[in-house]
Amino acid sequence: MTLKLKIWLGGALLSVTAMAFSPSVWAHAHLKSQIPAADSIVETAPDTLMLTFSENIEPAFSGVEIVDDARQSLSVSNTSVMPETRNQMNVTLTKPLASGRYQVNWHVLSVDGHKLKGSYRFAVK
Repeated sequence: MTLKLKIWLGGALLSVTAMAFSPSVWAHAHLKSQIPAADSIVETAPDTLMLTFSENIEPAFSGVEIVDDARQSLSVSNTSVMPETRNQMNVTLTKPLASGRYQVNWHVLSVDGHKLKGSYRFAVK
């Protein structure tokens, strides 16, 4: 093996190793925080839910479904992604939530092209 080939192979191996262990290569839009918080009990029913992700998301391919304890899907009047940050989704409810437990099912397409989904619960007192 020639010296030139050894140097090229060493550089290629180093590059692949660096990319494999780089956090940005493996990063996806994970849910960082939410309002109301997961597993919380709120005194007053929210009129808007706010979900913040670890990276920017594609608004056209991201959304939220809110389900009550009877597994009925609740209507939302608007779901928007904040243009300033593109990592925060605001969900405006059509009508106030009654007392009870709710599950928020979310799905997003992160700007790196990966689809992710998840859910969390909260309750209204």
